[in-house]
Amino acid sequence: MNFRSYIVPYPINEQYSKRVAYFSMEYAIHQPLKIYSGGLGFLSGSHLRSAYELKQNLIGIGILWKYGYYDQTRNQDQTLQPAWMEKIYSFLEDTGIKFQILIHDAPVWIKVWYLNPTTFNSAPLFLLSTDVPENDYVSQTITHRLYDANVATKVAQFILLGVGGAKLIDELGFNPDVYHLNEAHGISAAFYLLNKYKSVEKVRERLVFTTHTPEEAGNEKHDIYLCHKMSYFCGLSIDEVRKVSGTKDDQFNHSLAALRFARKANGVSALHGEVSREMWKKYEGICDITSITNAQNWRYWADKQMYKYMEEGNDLAFDDRKVYLKKRAFEIVADQTGKIFDPNVLTIVWARRFAGYKRADFLTQDLARFEKMINSIDKPVQIIWAGKPYPVDYPAISQFNNLVHLSKNYKNVAVLVGYELALSKRLKQAADVWLNNPRVPREASGTSGMTAAMNGSVNFSTDDGWIPEFVDHGNNGFVVPKADYANMTTHDQDEYDLNKIYEILENQIIPLYYDGYDTWRQIIKNGMRDVRFKFDSNRMADEYYEIMYK
Repeated sequence: MNFRSYIVPYPINEQYSKRVAYFSMEYAIHQPLKIYSGGLGFLSGSHLRSAYELKQNLIGIGILWKYGYYDQTRNQDQTLQPAWMEKIYSFLEDTGIKFQILIHDAPVWIKVWYLNPTTFNSAPLFLLSTDVPENDYVSQTITHRLYDANVATKVAQFILLGVGGAKLIDELGFNPDVYHLNEAHGISAAFYLLNKYKSVEKVRERLVFTTHTPEEAGNEKHDIYLCHKMSYFCGLSIDEVRKVSGTKDDQFNHSLAALRFARKANGVSALHGEVSREMWKKYEGICDITSITNAQNWRYWADKQMYKYMEEGNDLAFDDRKVYLKKRAFEIVADQTGKIFDPNVLTIVWARRFAGYKRADFLTQDLARFEKMINSIDKPVQIIWAGKPYPVDYPAISQFNNLVHLSKNYKNVAVLVGYELALSKRLKQAADVWLNNPRVPREASGTSGMTAAMNGSVNFSTDDGWIPEFVDHGNNGFVVPKADYANMTTHDQDEYDLNKIYEILENQIIPLYYDGYDTWRQIIKNGMRDVRFKFDSNRMADEYYEIMYK
């Protein structure tokens, strides 16, 4: 294949003919390619799958992480042990492209790998690596670990994605109409383009930005002098950077710069769009912020058998399939924890990235009610936890480890490691109830519940992110009714939410599962239908062309 005058290697659908370069730090495309950490990757992976399905003229730009995010293993006492193992991929193609960019005023070599669209049914993906013998060891480490904990390494990673990605596009001769930044990690591309086009207006014509963070503290900021020293700004002086990016203090705010360089930005749910507009309105010179709600690729995630039996109206086969899916997933539980779960027992799953606001251990904060539910004989319940904390987020790691120790006291409570694409799908198939309880409004979107619904699981969530656009309480899922959170302390909010969660579990969900399964089955089906209709990423990929790229 000729990578020097690159065109997308399949016939393009006329309505998606605009050339788009999509930048993301991480992609979760398929289990063997471990270059993702969590939700951002799951989103970009589904986006690339849908771009391929719809035959859009889009290419992905990312980074080939030598050690991935991390491998989640266990210590002797079963607590969390992060491990970093080298990943080798025989299915990636060497493009033969090598070029240099400046990082810390020194030339760094970049080698480019290619994921062919036919390998995993995704849009073409180009992956950058500095792990080549021409580089010194420090430069090689730039692409070793996704979200490296060292600040300078992380800034170098952002430069690689943005400047390196933009330069790669020139090497490819792809000439995109739109540069789409999925999160602000790649905003250094704007400075490369500013050098190329010599005007902010010309950069703005081509740049769109998706923000994923509903609170200011979560947006990446770095010392402007550090960024400058590391060649982040492509030769611009600090005064010039301040002028074009509107930076007034010494903190370079990546998201704020992206909102000023882009012609249009979007939040990732209707609620998140509102939260973002509110959050950024006090800053001048930012672009319009609309919203496109996240989604997941139905063809990749859904259990087609359950959908088939649902469409045929074959309830017997439908129920049988769900029991089979649970049984198969419980083999993993037994293998990891030595616990035999029962496919006929109501199973609650909490599985996603471990982060404080997501409140992984929430159910255990009222131990009396937890014990009562877990020890019930006539209406038994099983619970599974899984997910990866960031490897230096010590409070989240403690939370994970506390749950591990707690689980040792019960036969019907399990904590699993290795939460990646494959286990994620199995746990969604294992779940009767997919529990999601972030503190409102901290979850920009959340997408795990979408793929859970595609596998016959019922969503039970606080009313955050995508949930207000989906859950109709008691009809296709269950939701904690919103309180006046804005005027509550964190403690009061937690108390209110926890009480409501237990009320709904004790009085609605558990009795319905055991005493009204026909109604329960209908709730599953309604969720499966509604999620396919509104939250398949083909809808999302289409909306990006219609709303953001036009």
